[in-house]
Amino acid sequence: MKKVIAYDLGTGGVKASVHDESGRVLRKTITEYRTYYPADGWHEQRPEDWWSAVASSTKSLMEGFDPGEVVCLALSGQSLVAAPIGESGELLADSVPIWSDTRPREQVSAFFDRVEHDDFYEITGNGFPAPCYSIFKLMWLKQHKPDIYTRIYKVLGSKDYINYRLTGKMAIDRSYASGTGAFDLLTGTMNQKILNAAGISPDIFPSIHAPHAVLGNLAPEAARALGLNQNTLVACGGVDNACMALGAVGAGGGGVYTSLGSSAWIAANSEKPILDRIKKPYVFAHIEKGMFTSAFSIFSGGSSLRWLRDTLCPDFAGDGAYLKMDAFAGESPIGSRGVLFNPSLAGGTSQDRSIHIRGGFAGLSLGTGRADMIRAAMEGIAFNLRMSLESLRGQVNLSNTMLFCGGGSKSLFWMQMFADIFNMKIRKTNIDQDAASMGAAAIALRAAGIWRDYGAIEGLHTIEHEYEPIQANAEAYIKPGKLFEVYNSMAAELGERSYKLYGGAF
Repeated sequence: MKKVIAYDLGTGGVKASVHDESGRVLRKTITEYRTYYPADGWHEQRPEDWWSAVASSTKSLMEGFDPGEVVCLALSGQSLVAAPIGESGELLADSVPIWSDTRPREQVSAFFDRVEHDDFYEITGNGFPAPCYSIFKLMWLKQHKPDIYTRIYKVLGSKDYINYRLTGKMAIDRSYASGTGAFDLLTGTMNQKILNAAGISPDIFPSIHAPHAVLGNLAPEAARALGLNQNTLVACGGVDNACMALGAVGAGGGGVYTSLGSSAWIAANSEKPILDRIKKPYVFAHIEKGMFTSAFSIFSGGSSLRWLRDTLCPDFAGDGAYLKMDAFAGESPIGSRGVLFNPSLAGGTSQDRSIHIRGGFAGLSLGTGRADMIRAAMEGIAFNLRMSLESLRGQVNLSNTMLFCGGGSKSLFWMQMFADIFNMKIRKTNIDQDAASMGAAAIALRAAGIWRDYGAIEGLHTIEHEYEPIQANAEAYIKPGKLFEVYNSMAAELGERSYKLYGGAF
């Protein structure tokens, strides 16, 4: 039977999985690697660590399988990375900035002296804090490390670097290109006006391909490193946000999902990019041509609960800590006895007034207990994501069922709370934290000619839990004048104060 291998090259490590012709997972493994923090705002990883993790995970994954049955590989890659490659194909820097690196603040300011921010956003859909995007990291490199910059032949994204090691071909797909800060969403090309303002040549980027385009076969050295045959095909693959959208809700318009991990976001598929100059959802080209995935995020979703666990619940040791927190939260009534929580512990995102906003509790009293604070944190994260949902609903006709994935979806208590606060059906399936891997596997199956399109993805989801809103609870949360409105007022006030003290975008 033919098989494909999918890789989800993430921030913490690579998930590798082998799939049969139907897309079903036969085996999966995780190999971690480090992130380095050499200075404030600097977040770096070593591309050689990515390669070593891909090679070792593949060998582990293939134990007991026939390498001759693997017909294609595809990667989902963490976004906003630009690894510099020299003309002889050598990596010019041992470590490179990853998506969360925000060092090029000076370069961002200089760029927006030349280009209106709204114009940049309308062209690119890049609503993340601007210093995260690749084009500004290249401006920083040009100014501070000209010895490296002047030797660059091409810059490659995370998964594109691995593809280069696999095949010797340098390429990028439209979904990854849409996170460079210079990609025109509507034309599907790099925007010359942006490149001119940044002082970056368009020749520095590789040619743009469809995610399911076949780049070639495994190079001999790569085949040996992975323990696979040279006739194995390699697809171009896609950016993690787009692969996750594909694996979670497929390629059709209106599909919407929430990822509730360390960070959290709501993303929706649509035939047009969802653009809002005020709220600034961030947009990526979808894996499916002519589609887009638009999203809002909280940088500290599940990590806010982890902070609460470590700070207020150090006695909740072991794997059952979050179940104990659920039980405590259940002892507090809806509204947490007047306590509110803003989850911006890692700073603000596009829907906040200021990137410098920070999290906080409000409404504490001498009668406040630990249960109230735990429940308030869970409600606050859900309220914040409800704000995102309303912004998306205003521009696209969304499904009335919300798929949840990520570690937070394991909490039955929290999922019912989300159903009440979102006032919609919540669904959890077996795909869960493997949505990006499923998207990459689907790309590989299409590239190999086993699938004609992505219509089979929906059938791979098996419903594990569904939650209907309890109307009395929903009214207590979202009826005008009730808790959600109060939360919005608090969040807006925190954002406004942060803006006045520290400014906005950078």
